[in-house]
Amino acid sequence: MVLTADAGGRCEVFAHDAATGRTRQVTDRAHGTLYGTVDRDGAVWWFDEDLDGRGVWRVQDFDGGPDTPGLPPAPAGTPRGLAMNAAGQVAVGVGSPEGLAVWFGRRGGPARLVHRAPGPWRLAGLSPDGGLLAVGGPPYADRAVTVLASDGRTVAEFGGGDLPDSGAAAGLWARGFAPAGSPSGVASGAAELLLVTEHGDRYRLATWDARHGLHEHGWCTFDTEIDAVWYPDARRVLVRQDKHGRSLLHTADLERHTVATLTTPPGSIPDAAPRTGGEVHYVWTDSATPPRLRTTATDGPARARLPVLATLPEGVPGAHRELWTPGPDGPVHTLLSLPERTGGRPAPLVFLLHGGPADHDRDAYDGVVHSLVAAGLGTARVNYRGSTGYGPRWRAAFTDGVGLTQVDDLVAVRADLLRRGMARPDAIGLWGTSWGGALALLALGVRPDQWQAGVAVKPIADFAAAHRTGLPALRALDERLFGGTPEDVPERYARSSPVTYAAAVTAPVLVVAAERDTKCPPRQIADYLAALRAANVPHESLWLESGHDGYRGSDHVATLRRALEFLHGHLTRGTRSAAPTVPRSDRGGARQAGGARASGPVHRHLEGRHGHAEGRHPQQPA
Repeated sequence: MVLTADAGGRCEVFAHDAATGRTRQVTDRAHGTLYGTVDRDGAVWWFDEDLDGRGVWRVQDFDGGPDTPGLPPAPAGTPRGLAMNAAGQVAVGVGSPEGLAVWFGRRGGPARLVHRAPGPWRLAGLSPDGGLLAVGGPPYADRAVTVLASDGRTVAEFGGGDLPDSGAAAGLWARGFAPAGSPSGVASGAAELLLVTEHGDRYRLATWDARHGLHEHGWCTFDTEIDAVWYPDARRVLVRQDKHGRSLLHTADLERHTVATLTTPPGSIPDAAPRTGGEVHYVWTDSATPPRLRTTATDGPARARLPVLATLPEGVPGAHRELWTPGPDGPVHTLLSLPERTGGRPAPLVFLLHGGPADHDRDAYDGVVHSLVAAGLGTARVNYRGSTGYGPRWRAAFTDGVGLTQVDDLVAVRADLLRRGMARPDAIGLWGTSWGGALALLALGVRPDQWQAGVAVKPIADFAAAHRTGLPALRALDERLFGGTPEDVPERYARSSPVTYAAAVTAPVLVVAAERDTKCPPRQIADYLAALRAANVPHESLWLESGHDGYRGSDHVATLRRALEFLHGHLTRGTRSAAPTVPRSDRGGARQAGGARASGPVHRHLEGRHGHAEGRHPQQPA
């Protein structure tokens, strides 16, 4: 197997031989390596990207040796899919500002360009015989999936509206062709494409093949979001379900029309891979436990073959629990991690806000949670309306407007915690990244009386400005959320933009921005900081030289340390608390960190509103 894990503070690619138990580090790059996989011949593929996220796939023999280009002459770009088959054929999706380009050939090349598509399309699969390719686009579009012949001809196009009894809002995601070893992957005419559908209030499995067309398996339904992958040797599908901040694994038998839930411990499963014979290898974690590789096999030797991911702390200190707060569209779910009480008073509390909005916080290990709790600060991870894992209606519930609905949920959870004596009103902060950073800034401006400090990392500060210069996929997301472009509905964009409320902010703010950020562009963040200065709001800023999804170690450690010091200083005034500590991970999950120096200049604005010195961071876009 090939896995990514910690290597001295960076995320790097490793190769593991289950027969010998040997694990070998494949990559060693100054800024880390995130993407890696293995082909049927055992060769290791990894994506060699620069600080802007552009690069090419490279390949290395499983036992080591020189790196070579994986599919020349495919040009550098962003990774938009990699698909292989047992016949040695390879297809890669290369992203650029113009859209998607699909290249097809054999390992080592030469490859040929077979398809171009403008916009946020991705390569989704390659059939066992190499005769068909699948690309996926916006899941709710009329043309969400296109099936191509290997010469680039269009074989089929379809979207959620083509499902029986579906409305225009139905969603469709392509999940790959059945492998050669299964009954569905024998011949070109029988090549079967796996799909996930959202229609009504349910998610279902569906399949497509050239003879029967699109078929939805109505017997196999789930009430919250799912992902799916074929088993390698049978017409079965492994389904990973996100439900209420935790994960479930199911096996769906497409022949027998049965669904069986696998036995896994409570917590989160970031990834899972079915093996020949039915065994499943998966990564498991919960709020108190760093990630572990596990298997559904019951025999001891099978368990012993799995490698150790990394040397990490045994667990997160403190108490981990959950809270359900009543709300207008249903209860709001919060994951709490609280340090042990000293002197009977609740600890200062930090609301950690996830990105997305189509994402959710999980019962999973989080280096930021670990650091905050170790420093005597509690954390509340709120799965506000718009989050995944609670069903389509919850994800679409923007009752009071984009962002404003989520702020209402944060305020309601805050009040619930105060009523229960689990927080105190003079020591509550916010910390969010990307969309979560936008929510942090919006909450600070819309409800300034509720918070004592805020941290926003690579945030959206002005939705209209971000739309003008952002990526096509994110512009499409904005238009879906707001019901049009900034020119169509300018008042909606303004009403939800943090910059509109910058002058109302009273709590000190730390803003971290990236100079190469294409998702949350730096210009609109600079304008927000200018608005804070004009209103004499106490704030600090940290500028990084990376992009939105950059994962170079110095950036992560600098951001984590700076945010911890900032929140610790503003939320523990007048109380005794341990100094903040910095682990090797942050809210970017696998994008781990190392090093200790900021990669860009630090700016501080010390003259606060009160006249005294306040100064001292895959699928769906996130």
